[in-house]
Amino acid sequence: MSSVDVIVPCYRYAHFLCECVQSVLSQPVSPLRVAIIDDASPDNTAEVATMLAREDRRVTSLRHRANRGHIATYNEGLEWASADYVLLLSADDYLAPGALRRSTDFMDAHPKVGFAFGSALELYEDNTTRSVRPPISIPTTTGTRVLAGSEFVDISRSRNIVPTPSAVVRTSLQHRVGGYRPELPHAGDMEMWLRLASHASVGVLAACQAVYRRHRRNMSLAYTGRNALFDLMQRHAAIQCFDPAGSGTSKLSDAQYRSMLRWLAGDAIGFASTAFNQGAFDACNELSRFAVCVSPGITRTIGWTKLACKRRLGLERWRALAGMLGRRIEP
Repeated sequence: MSSVDVIVPCYRYAHFLCECVQSVLSQPVSPLRVAIIDDASPDNTAEVATMLAREDRRVTSLRHRANRGHIATYNEGLEWASADYVLLLSADDYLAPGALRRSTDFMDAHPKVGFAFGSALELYEDNTTRSVRPPISIPTTTGTRVLAGSEFVDISRSRNIVPTPSAVVRTSLQHRVGGYRPELPHAGDMEMWLRLASHASVGVLAACQAVYRRHRRNMSLAYTGRNALFDLMQRHAAIQCFDPAGSGTSKLSDAQYRSMLRWLAGDAIGFASTAFNQGAFDACNELSRFAVCVSPGITRTIGWTKLACKRRLGLERWRALAGMLGRRIEP
């Protein structure tokens, strides 16, 4: 049976750590190792991690004397990994039963697959859940699908479509392509999946493989709502890593690169339209300028034309017109 190393970066998540690690240790996979990397947490993460390591020899506890940030912590874990497969699992998330066995069995059967991922559940603080399913059709007969790397890139457009806690990577490929980029603290996952896909095929499983916790300390919250521009800028930086005209080692075609920029500009116009509806005109203007900078051709699209019409009408007249047409306007 193939071996698996699981890296659990942890910062201020001591109260989640036991459930996360136990979800890994209960997987029917052997040999299995878990490395908890405490990034100088101010809570009792060190004590919990030490206890878990004492109770199970498969667990290793590492602690930073000073906070290094999540990217450096991820890369430290990836350098430590030596098993056939590796998974990065945030301490506030946890695995579904059988997840590692499903992934490794699938990848063992498909040696050209560089990484595999599945669906996930988002778990909210009020205990409600929401299913997160990648936008990929999967045959019901097999429950799995293999995508060519270029096909995965095309489906991704300009977004991260991979539920990160569900993604198991072939360690040899991970070491070959290198670690996460420090300049992409928010879009590092998206860039990594694109980078891996430019070197190998991608596996997709229909099964629910992991659970995301959604809570007030999620790092991703800093890039939502009215801070959407930060998210777009990070995604733009991730896409630029694959510019065929640049100095990097991109394996994407110029057509794919330009297509990703067009999709990103389209997302920006969507956010700009929402900002207009909310009366956030400065944000609307910034997002519009960003869209044009990223892909000048956006000004010839229906989305741009609709937003331009709304601007000409003004917010009050647009709301009145939308009301007459029975359209709902975001507050």
